[in-house]
Amino acid sequence: MYAIVDVAGKQFKVAKDQYIYAPKMEGEAGSSVSFDKVLLLDNDGSVEVGAPTVKGIKVSGKIVEHVKGDKVIIFKKKRRKGYAVKNGHRQQFTKVQIEAIG
Repeated sequence: MYAIVDVAGKQFKVAKDQYIYAPKMEGEAGSSVSFDKVLLLDNDGSVEVGAPTVKGIKVSGKIVEHVKGDKVIIFKKKRRKGYAVKNGHRQQFTKVQIEAIG
């Protein structure tokens, strides 16, 4: 059994006891979250597609921790002008463990 869930504008394919790295959410580690926007539900071969969401289905999970992603280097340069700028960025994520679908 799996579901496709919309979390903060991003879509994730989730199953029970799976971990996902979603954009940073409010809440402390150990608190529970639920996602209402279930776009598709597959229950052992029977597929339910929402229009736009599947009614009456929620995905519940637990916040494990807040983490940072890998560093992304932004390097800008204009040739022959002596202009070079180097910046870095680390996106913040929330690690969520999926507990139940339904």
